[in-house]
Amino acid sequence: MSQKIDSNPKQPVAVTPRAQDYAQWYLDVIKRGDLAEHSLVRGCMVIKPHGYAIWEKMQRELDDRFKATGHVNAYFPLFIPLSLLAKEEKHAAGFAKECAVITHHRLTTVDGDVVVDPNSKLEEPLIVRPTSETIIWAQYKNWIQSYRDLPLLINQWANVVRWEMRTRLFLRTTEFLWQEGHTAHATEQEAIEETFRMLDVYADFAENVLAVPVITGRKTPGERFAGALDTLCIEGMMQDGKALQMGTSHYLGQNFAKSSDVMFLNKDGQREYVYATSWGVSTRLVGALIMTHSDDNGLVLPPKLAPIHVVLVPIFKNDDEKARTIEEATKVAAELKSQGLSVKLDDRDGIMPGAKYYEWEAKGVPIRIEIGPKDLEKGSLCVVRRFVIPVEGQDERKLRKQFLPRAEAIAAIKPLLDTMQRELLERARQFRAKRSVVINTIEEFERYFAGNDAGFAWVHWAGDHAQEDEMARRFETSIRCVPFADQIPAEAQGAGSCILTGQPSAQRVVMARAY
Repeated sequence: MSQKIDSNPKQPVAVTPRAQDYAQWYLDVIKRGDLAEHSLVRGCMVIKPHGYAIWEKMQRELDDRFKATGHVNAYFPLFIPLSLLAKEEKHAAGFAKECAVITHHRLTTVDGDVVVDPNSKLEEPLIVRPTSETIIWAQYKNWIQSYRDLPLLINQWANVVRWEMRTRLFLRTTEFLWQEGHTAHATEQEAIEETFRMLDVYADFAENVLAVPVITGRKTPGERFAGALDTLCIEGMMQDGKALQMGTSHYLGQNFAKSSDVMFLNKDGQREYVYATSWGVSTRLVGALIMTHSDDNGLVLPPKLAPIHVVLVPIFKNDDEKARTIEEATKVAAELKSQGLSVKLDDRDGIMPGAKYYEWEAKGVPIRIEIGPKDLEKGSLCVVRRFVIPVEGQDERKLRKQFLPRAEAIAAIKPLLDTMQRELLERARQFRAKRSVVINTIEEFERYFAGNDAGFAWVHWAGDHAQEDEMARRFETSIRCVPFADQIPAEAQGAGSCILTGQPSAQRVVMARAY
């Protein structure tokens, strides 16, 4: 019995070449990879099983890191009374335009139509959380009485709503998934140390799991989180040269403690307000992963985040070959699983091997193993990598595919996955270096961002928030961060003059166009 072929197979979605239309390429990779789709609710997305599996792996990796630093998980309400949000004035103002507001709690029918019941108006409007500082600090007032209750290290995995006007899958949606840490401390120094500690956790995760190199630094005063005294961030470069803010960590001082009247008795018997931090990352990280690594064949996944490490595809023309190749594939799968790998045996009938290759490549599975009758005869396996780093003068297709003795192939899979993880990070680092420049004048800046290969511009800056807005209007750029000293390349170090005002500048900042 030969493989039956579907007479009306589902046509694969072609990927628009990245160089032709980056925005459409991004959406095509998501569609081909079966990651997510638009919901019937404007601005919201449905995360499909493969996309959610990637997010789950991110959650596990991050959650382990949070717990290793002493944090525990809790959950707080989705709804925030308007009066709570309004207590911290700067915070409320910062989120005012993005808030979804609930004013009624019931529906009724009028002449057969379902309408809001006018008699169900709430005594106080409720805000669907855009972030949880206010509702959490209202609870902390009951939890914190003494220095013995501190530090309080809480994280929450949740969804939030920010009413976005222009949305894009994973990068900016009205509802999205995230984690938000909220900590309370007895001293300013402890809180500041926590702010930096969690930024380091994010940076380590970005580079060693996502394989996305990031620049760490602080936001300018005009770009800080609403209500924060200081905002630290990690910034990655996508394959179109634009920046993506991938995570933030905020030092909140005593602002939220004062607005919620959260005080504690210190070791000297005196009452004082606690010091606070908050920090978070979201499903935006899935977008970062896509835009940093993927290609015109679809999704490319770093092995540490791949829901499936290896897919096995048996190749056969009749019942005898089918039985033998599937039997061998089953044995190989078991041996790989015993190494702790996630393995998929694709023995579906009605689909040609080539269509299976196409599907799993689009979904970013790092390694494919093909097993046919000739492989059985030779005692070998055909191992195919999802990607390779191009080598000048060599055929990329040949570099991707190897025929190896069976035992050697199985032993090589885990080291190969480790190699691929390192290669993705190194490739992204090289790309960022290629698309980063040191700029000293506004004329150079204008020429750079008029071109097609713009990326990160390291410039001296001494302007104020209004002048940042001026640069945004003129060039559609923003200050992504004021980088920490250890992040500044040698060629960009030292004092200089602001490219806009000519005023003295102690160090350079990173300017770029951004998502």
